[in-house]
Amino acid sequence: MVAGGASDTGGVKPMAIAGRMVRERERLIGMTPDERAWRKQWLKDQELHHGARKVPALELELNNPIKRLYRAPLDTITKVLTPALGFQRAYTVRYWTGKALIALTGIYAAAYYFKYNQNDWTRKGGWRVISSRKACVPGDEGFPRLSDRSAPSDYAARGFKQSPI
Repeated sequence: MVAGGASDTGGVKPMAIAGRMVRERERLIGMTPDERAWRKQWLKDQELHHGARKVPALELELNNPIKRLYRAPLDTITKVLTPALGFQRAYTVRYWTGKALIALTGIYAAAYYFKYNQNDWTRKGGWRVISSRKACVPGDEGFPRLSDRSAPSDYAARGFKQSPI
C-alpha cells in the first residue's frame, strides 16, 4: 500500500506474467516445447528497443549548419569505409582521425608559436629559451673551459649584439 491508502496496482490484484519459468531452477528441471516457445516469446517481448532508427529530417534538425559543415569531411570518410569495415570500425576510424587531426593542429600551432614568438631584445613577451653550457669536468679535454662571455654587456643581451641594426 502506498501512503494515503492508494493501491500500487490501482485496485487490481498483482499477477506475475512470467509464470514458473522466472526461476532458473524451474527452467533447469525441464521445459516442454510449449513452455520453451512461450519463454522465447516472453523474452522477446521484454525488449523495449528494437535497434536504432535513423530519421534524416531529425538529423538535419538536431545538427545546425555549422556543425554539419565541420563534420562533413569525416562523415564522408565514414560513409566510404562503412561497406568495407562495418559501421562500428568505420566510426572508430572517424573518431580517432578527428582526434589525431586536432592533436596535429595543436603541435603545429605550438611549433609555429615557439618559432616566431621568441623572446629577444625587440619585444617584451614571448618564450625565452635558454640552453645550458656543456659540462666540463677535470679530466675532460679543454678543462678548464672559459666562458664565452667576457664583457658585462654579454650577459642578458637577448640577441642584441647579433642584430643587423
